[in-house]
Amino acid sequence: MQTATHWGAYRVETEQGRLRAIEPLEGDPDPSPIGRSMLHAVDAACRIRRPAVRLGYLQRDRVPDARARGCEPFVEVEWDRALDLAAGALERIRREHGNPSVFGGSYGWSSAGRFHHAQSHVHRFLNCLGGYTSSVNTYSVAAAEVITPHVVGPLYPLMAQMSPWSVIAAHTQLFVSFGGIPLKNTQVNSGGVSRHETRGWLDTCRRGGVEFVNVSPIRDDLAEPPGARWLAARPNTDVAIMLALAHTLWTEQRCDREFLDSHCVGFERFLPYLLGESDGQPKDARWAAPICGLQAGDLLHLARSMSSRRTLINVSWSVQRADHGEQPYWMAVVLAAMLGGIGKPGEGFGFGYGAVARIGGSSRESARPTLPQGRNAVETFIPVARLTDMLMHPGEVFDYNGRALRYPNIELIYWAGGNPFHHQQDLNRLAAAWRRPDTIIVHEQFWNAHARRADIVLPATTALEREDIGAAAGDNRLLVMHRCIEPVGEARDDFEIFRALAQRLGVEPDYTENRDARQWIESLYERCRERNRTADIDLPEFATFWREGAAELPEPAVPAIFLQDFRLDPQLHPLPTPSGRIEIFSARIAGFGYPDCPGHPVWLEPYEWLGSALATRYPLHLISNQPATRLHSQLDHGCTSAASKVQGREPLRMHPLDAAERGLTDGEIVRVFNDRGACLAGLVLSECLRRGVVQLATGAWYCPLDPAEPGSIDVHGNPNVLTCDRGSSRLAQAPTAQTTLVEVRRWEGTAPPVNIFEPPA
Repeated sequence: MQTATHWGAYRVETEQGRLRAIEPLEGDPDPSPIGRSMLHAVDAACRIRRPAVRLGYLQRDRVPDARARGCEPFVEVEWDRALDLAAGALERIRREHGNPSVFGGSYGWSSAGRFHHAQSHVHRFLNCLGGYTSSVNTYSVAAAEVITPHVVGPLYPLMAQMSPWSVIAAHTQLFVSFGGIPLKNTQVNSGGVSRHETRGWLDTCRRGGVEFVNVSPIRDDLAEPPGARWLAARPNTDVAIMLALAHTLWTEQRCDREFLDSHCVGFERFLPYLLGESDGQPKDARWAAPICGLQAGDLLHLARSMSSRRTLINVSWSVQRADHGEQPYWMAVVLAAMLGGIGKPGEGFGFGYGAVARIGGSSRESARPTLPQGRNAVETFIPVARLTDMLMHPGEVFDYNGRALRYPNIELIYWAGGNPFHHQQDLNRLAAAWRRPDTIIVHEQFWNAHARRADIVLPATTALEREDIGAAAGDNRLLVMHRCIEPVGEARDDFEIFRALAQRLGVEPDYTENRDARQWIESLYERCRERNRTADIDLPEFATFWREGAAELPEPAVPAIFLQDFRLDPQLHPLPTPSGRIEIFSARIAGFGYPDCPGHPVWLEPYEWLGSALATRYPLHLISNQPATRLHSQLDHGCTSAASKVQGREPLRMHPLDAAERGLTDGEIVRVFNDRGACLAGLVLSECLRRGVVQLATGAWYCPLDPAEPGSIDVHGNPNVLTCDRGSSRLAQAPTAQTTLVEVRRWEGTAPPVNIFEPPA
């Protein structure tokens, strides 16, 4: 049998109904070690085996205790009782407060399967009930999602069109990456990855003579290919660096003025700022050097190298998860436009090479199976990272992308897929806000912090316990996902849970369309097959696909060149921007009147950074990047993640000289803290970090010492007790996790135990 996950495809062996072995599917040249965690994690002690309800929620006649969520015992109940309670809460709250009072929370990484896609199911189910308050954008790239349509076009279509690695290897001479190309990130891909090929392509590029420059505070953000040049910049200063490069290009007459005139609008509005004519400060290398912590000569040398070679500028997703995160994406496009290589093979710009496996892939654009979600009759929404603000400030007006919106009053949260106590910033603030709604219902597989803070917990199956289709954009295969084992305990898949609720609420025919799960899988495949047939892509019929286990999608006959048609004829192939061209100055954004996002890219000082006064109290910049041993917080209890821990805590990397100043040694437990919170971590010394920077990956399950007290120290190493819950700007309101200052001290005495992987009382 086989299955597909976001971190790879696997062959699964069972014995007497239990997992015996899980091995990467044949043909994967660089499989991820994350897969090893599935073998024993699926039925670990923290697996949720039966429906459970918080004790106080069962005793609704008593005075509610605002401190109860997260610290009160649970009572296991029969499925019928749990479903009756959930249906009753949905019916009551919709009747008393209206559908906008229901928030449909989810995140798209719960399963690689295209039918058992929790986010699609919760949205489809709530739409059948008349709609819900939704969220827009993603924690991954929210700032980029909002800024790029104004400047060069919608983000996801752009990333789908970017030149493949084969074109880069053949044509690029200089690859300058802001944020690097971290191979740990390329282990994963939403919807699955059948072959991990990025490492091989980087080696091919190196052998072909491509020079790589890593502009990042972390050297191993671009550890391969060997020999990459490292510019160890201060975090959050990428825009200052780009402005200095642009200033050099202009003043030394190294930019392509013809391309700026023919394919862009607004450069004449940007130039006075670049030269300092509008504010008295030229944005030259001497100005940028003390901001970014690099030598002015290095910036001048880089600008001259970029102008004399076929250069591709890459901006990682992490760079825009910061205060004013819209600016580096905008400025990268401007810099590439000044070089004039946009639309040429191996030149121009890219967003997110190294962010996930699919970017740089060579698959042909084709349809994938997708579960229809229906229409949401409720217009109320929030930017995804404004979850806590919504709960804390109902009725308050906020700005977003040119609109003035109002936070709804949320009485019920229904969450299936994802873990807000992983990805939301300032978890102490979220923990306080999480007490406000009347009811919280979750589908969960494991007793993580999210499940422990719910009222009704419905146990969900894992991908190993159901059948599905693995299909990811950017991957060349559709994969059969077999049901490898029976559900653990009484777990049910999301479809079956929602079907039972839809039956109770009178909308079962609308939700199921009178299909069971297998019929839905076949229907989605056949719809996908039909859509591909119109694009001259032939897929086998469903029975053949299911029997053979996979369907191959053809690669394009000729590799795509990103924005080549636009370059050849901007009139015939305009961009989807107001002008049809690259908007270096955006009249639309300028019209919004946002001081934190004016009409052209600018350097704006972050609210906290190593150049601020706050750095005298908290002199270390925290980078909370993606982990190498799990996907987000998934499988943190698995063997791969556990092996990376230091004394059971998430590892915190620090430069040896920074550690020596504090009297710290490798392997000891330290306290990481600022005014927002504190956590414990295990210290790992590394010269791969710029001095003044520490790195603590996201995804350690949130484990406060006292769950009843928001602000209690997290004993496991979750960096989001330290990050600030503040929007990137009034334009995007995106997360700003990478704008965080901290201090680190030795933990004195016996460290509290990490008990998050044990089931609650």
